[in-house]
Amino acid sequence: MRRGRIFIFLALILIIGLAVVALVFRQFFLPGLQPATPQQQPATVKVYIAGQNIPQGEPITDDVLATIDIPQGSGFAIMFTVDQREELINKVARYPLDQGVVITRSMVSDGTIAAGGPEWASPSNIPNGMTAIAIPTSRLESVAFGVRDGAHVDVSACFLFVDVDPAYQTELPNHVGGIVAPGAAGEGEVPGVTLSVTGDTGVQGRTEVETAFQQGIYVLPSEDQRPRLVCQMILQNVSEMKLGSFPLPQTQVAEDQANQDAQVAQPPEIPDIVTLVVSPQDSVTLSYMVYGGAKITLTLRNALDDSRVATEAATLQFLLSQYNIPVPAKLPYAMQPRVDKLAYPPVTNETTSSPGPTE
Repeated sequence: MRRGRIFIFLALILIIGLAVVALVFRQFFLPGLQPATPQQQPATVKVYIAGQNIPQGEPITDDVLATIDIPQGSGFAIMFTVDQREELINKVARYPLDQGVVITRSMVSDGTIAAGGPEWASPSNIPNGMTAIAIPTSRLESVAFGVRDGAHVDVSACFLFVDVDPAYQTELPNHVGGIVAPGAAGEGEVPGVTLSVTGDTGVQGRTEVETAFQQGIYVLPSEDQRPRLVCQMILQNVSEMKLGSFPLPQTQVAEDQANQDAQVAQPPEIPDIVTLVVSPQDSVTLSYMVYGGAKITLTLRNALDDSRVATEAATLQFLLSQYNIPVPAKLPYAMQPRVDKLAYPPVTNETTSSPGPTE
């Protein structure tokens, strides 16, 4: 009897213990073993659109905005959602925005844009008091096309100078003609100094005395006057806005694209023009040099270097004295073959067949 009661108590204790273990397992361990229920993502997202036509340069305010719901996707990084309102308000439109257009980050700017002007005419590109001017360029004159948009450059120019007659403004030496002395005045003619000049008899020379025989000679030039070359840096730390041409209006771009699609693929266009941001006076100077035939070269600067260096103009005399270049003496012997022009020797490709033996 007593032994039966002990078994009953043990059974009750075992049942209670199992119930406690089951309760603890259910509360603490069972939720971690069950798969997490996926949270439902919203099917659409609200993004801002132009609630009305927004002119170029107009500030973006709540009055000109509206929202639409678009499906979830991967293109929201370039749009403005309703949660990003502060990033859009008080910006300005880079382009005229039609009503209903989804506003993207490339359509707005932090600065102001001149009304009716292109986006590159904004103060961030052309500061107040400055102006943009385009000049011709080439691969050699633009650091092998290394002067990309936003670079800072120095501008050098080379000129050719010749002597001219101050009155005629023509290149020297002048051409000369023969003078025929007047004869006696005829009947009914008024006596006077009437001269007649014959046709062109040559160029004007100069009189010298030959040293050996002390004989007077008249020296004439053997060729036309040789221009004198000089190069100098004229502008420093100039901002370069654009290498190549700016994009054409959209209608023209569409027509050009259609024409290109109809033809065989063309190689990329090689830029032959560069736009610089300079002062108005420097723009006049550059215009004069471009139309005056000067050769303009751009040199690329360190983007963080705003120093200025006083340079000396490079002339033949400067080269000889600055770099200690001697003028060769006239010797009774010379190199063979005769060399009249400097040129790089032809470069042979190693993959091609080697030339035959020289004779």
